[in-house]
Amino acid sequence: MSASNSTASGGSIVSSLLGILGMSGIAGVLVAAMVTPLIAVVGIAANSTITLFESLPDYLEITPLQQKTELYAMSNGEPVQFAEFYAQNREEVPLDSMSEDLQDAAIATEDPRYYEHGGVDVISAARAALEVLMNTGDAGASTITMQYVRNMRIATAESIMDPAARDAAYNEAIEVSIGRKLQEMRLAIGVDKQFSKDEILQGYLNIALFGGTVYGVESAANYYFSKSAADVTLPEAASLIAMVQEPNAYRLDVPENIEPNKERRDYILSRMLDEGKITQAEHDEAVASPVEPNITQPTHGCQYAGGNAKYFCDYVRNVILNDTTFGATYEERLFNFQTKGYQIYTSLDLDLQQTAEATMESAVPAHVEGMSIGSGASMVENGTGRILAMVQNTEFDETPEAAERPGHTSVNFNTDYNYGGSTGFQTGSAYKIFTLAEWVASGRSIGATVNAQTRPFNLANFQDSCSPDAPYGGSFEFTNDGGARVGNVSVLQATTASLNTGYMAMAEQLDQCRIRDTAIALGAHRADGGMNVSYPSAVLGINEIAPLSMATAISGLANNGMSCSPIAIDRIELRDGSELTPPASDCRQAVTPDVAAAVNTALVATANGGTAAPSNPGIAPMTGKTGTNDDAVHTWVVGGTTEVGMAVWVGNATGQTSLYNVGLPRAQASQTRHVIFNEIMADAMNRYGGGQFPPANDESTRPDKATIPDLSGRTTAEAKQVLEELGFQVAIGDAVASEMPAGTVASTIPSANTQVDTGTTVTVSPSNGAAEAGTITVPNLRGMTDAEAAQALADAGFTGTIFKLTESSADVPQGQVVRSDPAADTPVAANADVMIYVSSGP
Repeated sequence: MSASNSTASGGSIVSSLLGILGMSGIAGVLVAAMVTPLIAVVGIAANSTITLFESLPDYLEITPLQQKTELYAMSNGEPVQFAEFYAQNREEVPLDSMSEDLQDAAIATEDPRYYEHGGVDVISAARAALEVLMNTGDAGASTITMQYVRNMRIATAESIMDPAARDAAYNEAIEVSIGRKLQEMRLAIGVDKQFSKDEILQGYLNIALFGGTVYGVESAANYYFSKSAADVTLPEAASLIAMVQEPNAYRLDVPENIEPNKERRDYILSRMLDEGKITQAEHDEAVASPVEPNITQPTHGCQYAGGNAKYFCDYVRNVILNDTTFGATYEERLFNFQTKGYQIYTSLDLDLQQTAEATMESAVPAHVEGMSIGSGASMVENGTGRILAMVQNTEFDETPEAAERPGHTSVNFNTDYNYGGSTGFQTGSAYKIFTLAEWVASGRSIGATVNAQTRPFNLANFQDSCSPDAPYGGSFEFTNDGGARVGNVSVLQATTASLNTGYMAMAEQLDQCRIRDTAIALGAHRADGGMNVSYPSAVLGINEIAPLSMATAISGLANNGMSCSPIAIDRIELRDGSELTPPASDCRQAVTPDVAAAVNTALVATANGGTAAPSNPGIAPMTGKTGTNDDAVHTWVVGGTTEVGMAVWVGNATGQTSLYNVGLPRAQASQTRHVIFNEIMADAMNRYGGGQFPPANDESTRPDKATIPDLSGRTTAEAKQVLEELGFQVAIGDAVASEMPAGTVASTIPSANTQVDTGTTVTVSPSNGAAEAGTITVPNLRGMTDAEAAQALADAGFTGTIFKLTESSADVPQGQVVRSDPAADTPVAANADVMIYVSSGP
């Protein structure tokens, strides 16, 4: 290109740019500093330059910066932050929360004419452009406004979810070219018109990188000097601003960088002196001081969560990452969680959590030699599902080395697999609460009697509408805990003593599918995401469930049958004051209030004299149910008050070691569940209280009655079978004289056609075949004294034994006979036994 053409082109560029920029105060500076050197040095054609500049936008969209997500929980009635997450460690603060030294250091070094230009400075812009054009490097983004533009474009690129689009936008933002420099100038002019100088300076100091993942002066001051940006000293301020030029070369958490940082710091101090921001004395004192960082390690992630809440923290994180409310894909949800500045106010009670953690730590060590010991405890609030406490015995560790450290894991024993948990643990007899609920729901009573004899159960007798394989074949044999052997017992007794045989006898009369559905409705689902099995053996707790789910189920029963799915988040606020809707609890009437009342009646009895009594602090009314699977590989207690529900599990995280053979600090391993439950529940009772549970109605508690049939002449074996099928216990008495054939039934006590409670022991007296003893007819003894009744029997020829019992009667005076057994006018052997019932009054 000829000199004349270059000169002409230069004139055209000047005229054209003046037209583009109009009367803007920056126009002359931009032309003089930027365009003229371009023409003089490399001879760029006027038309192409004008076209390029005309095509550039002058409006920069200021997008929200990446912010920390913070988790809060309540302590002493106040929200307390206990965890934070970020991709960029940044805390935005207003300009008046940054020391003047920080502001002065940035301006003196990066842009001394900041308050004088309109976004583009003539000298720095020309220098930057020439270095780019001459291929000698990139002098940086020149003015503070241009640096802010560049950093904002980088931040905007980093917020793009698509990796390819993100990389393209990022590369465009950092490209070393005259085009990129022109773009920054054009946008800087627009930004200077949009915002005040203080607003731009504030944005610049909040967006700047200070090494690693540390962004903004507030986070930088906290990290490098353990203080706020408002409180840094002059030399500290200069050391921080030193990092802006080359963040990773001057960052103070790398020892080799201390001396280079000091050199840059001292240069900044000299610039502040030159600009009149500090005095000579202040300069000299600051330069003489050493660079002494005081690093505060970031508490990013659940690994550093406070309040003994690391596992709960991990659960909250998984709640967010599993919910499409927070993003359509997992990657989007993770990005939002780490960058959107969520202020998450959780349900956790940090004061209760502290008690729970201290109890767990004292009772179950993180590691026991020779086994993988595990324990978890979760408590939820009735009627809301809010998780109040969640603890376990191990050290939370999500580093790659965790697998090599005994007692370290990031697996949350309390939760389902999809929420960072395990695949669950067999619940043992704690699962019986669902059989009990279905028993009552089907119209049966907890006062009913079942045959709890130890015997093989024929699986063909069990209905299971869930399974096409039912009825099942074969038999199922098992024992009660400790090998206890009983006969007929009430359902209430089977519950308080946790009798396996009694509950299998109950299940034999129920649909196993309905038991399964009751468990699921109350919230007790398998932790691995599969469907609960409904085999008859499931009654004894073979389904593997997480403690949080069992806490939800017992809470639902304690809440009059209304079960609320667990929630960990009360509300989520954004930095602009708006709110996101957190996942809500799904509350449903899983069982009717009447069913819940009957179940709770039995479980209150279990917590007061039954197997769960050691877990009961006795401060407020409480339900309770224990669970122990085969050989005590897993042990449980579940229980609740009218306000809260809790589940405690102690067992093998992996493996099959019997807890009967393991000693722990405060009790045998198989009994440690009671220690944990008792202490945590005591604190909860003191904090949340608890009232009386609604009483069960008469229908669900009354004993079943049956009429003793006339079994005369039948074999004792036949009589025994008939009576047991009716729910009676049977005793074979001594043979008596009777007209019946020898070996057959002569009589029963109570006598035939008498209606009595099932579960009553019926004594069957076989005949000895000898009729010569004769028979008598029992006289009517009602209204006699016991002495008068004895005489009347003797007068009738009675030679047997009289048994005296008392019975409440409103219409027979105290001390007089109400009735006899056998009844009046019944023919019996003269040597038979007779029972007389004497009135004890109303």
